[in-house]
Amino acid sequence: MRRVGIVGGGAAGLCAARHVLASGKMTPLVWESTANVGGTWKYSPAVGRDAHGNPIHSSMYKNLRTNLPKEVMAFPDFPFPEGGDSFVHHSVVAKYLQDYSSHFDVSPWIKHEHLVEKVSPVTNEEGGTSWAITARDLNGDSSSTTICDAVFICNGHYSVPKVPTLPGIERYSGRQVHSHDYREPSSFRGATVLVLGAGASGLDIAIELATEAKEVILSHKLPKPVTSPLPPNMRQVAAATAATEDGFVLSDGSSVKADIILYCTGYEYTFPFLDPECGVRVEGNQVKPLYKHMINCDFPSMAFLGIPVQICPFPMFDFQVRFFLQVLTGKLPLPSAEEMKAEVEREVEERLSNGVESRHFHNMSILQWEYTRDMAALAGIHATKPVVEKLFTAVREMRNQALMTYKENKYRITGSDSFERVG
Repeated sequence: MRRVGIVGGGAAGLCAARHVLASGKMTPLVWESTANVGGTWKYSPAVGRDAHGNPIHSSMYKNLRTNLPKEVMAFPDFPFPEGGDSFVHHSVVAKYLQDYSSHFDVSPWIKHEHLVEKVSPVTNEEGGTSWAITARDLNGDSSSTTICDAVFICNGHYSVPKVPTLPGIERYSGRQVHSHDYREPSSFRGATVLVLGAGASGLDIAIELATEAKEVILSHKLPKPVTSPLPPNMRQVAAATAATEDGFVLSDGSSVKADIILYCTGYEYTFPFLDPECGVRVEGNQVKPLYKHMINCDFPSMAFLGIPVQICPFPMFDFQVRFFLQVLTGKLPLPSAEEMKAEVEREVEERLSNGVESRHFHNMSILQWEYTRDMAALAGIHATKPVVEKLFTAVREMRNQALMTYKENKYRITGSDSFERVG
């Protein structure tokens, strides 16, 4: 291994570059389409298209604070500065990622404002697979191709909105917005807003909207209502299944009127730059064929970082990078392509038998800890510290009980498996 290509300069791409450099045997080359590092954490008040005419990548909104404490968000070898809030403003995370890049001297290896247009497998002189990566210089508008021995795909998956098709929506006269384009609540002042979806961002945005909207209607298909106290002008209803001229029909047969619908319905996995010869496809919200949710079964010198969701992201990126480097350096032999695909299918079937739909295959939540422990044993590397699991779990329970106030809590790590609440 000599050169490792990295698509994207967000948290995952920076982490990949940091560890490739630390290997002492390989050099990274990062292509980042913007002028900054940080990916989705680099806030832009703009929506739609950027100065180069490309879709705005970040889905960050003006007042966002993390829904995980910084004490568990940090990369294992680079803590956030001590003190202050645990649930920090997005600008603190953006600064943290800039500092991470500087501390590990990643910046010289990043080609900013370079958009990856194509990644293709090519046969190298030894008869193995290398990667031809074509990127366009957005300032000079010229393209060039680089050959790499391996590639990390770190383009993120919180930038291409997933919008459900509601029957009758073409007749709806109100405003339609996806959370990707939500920035601040003032434009919703005095309106009745139907927020579709009650995931983490849906709940956070709905509570913020309640400070300006006349009424917020939280429409979702959770198995039971959110039990936490909510703002007085916010109510929960069943999932919207169809649209009318001035509102929505719900799954329980009732209907509501709303001036605006805000889709908090998630994002698509998309890899428009992958040559079909890479063999990677997205079917039913599952990226296939990925061994351990990350390694291309057909071309195991290609890895995708951060595909799992409902996780502690930065520690997960760090772990996945270290696992993949064990593969690239020959310390971890992989099974055959057929054996890896068979293992993936077994996992899909097991999840199905436990009532998990295939479209939620990459949703990990509590499974993330077993995932990292099993892979750590396989690769001979250390797993995520137990305190990360403990604090992550404690915060999730607190969030369920007190959505409006849990971010005021402050924590301190006291050991590899212990923490304390300090405020």
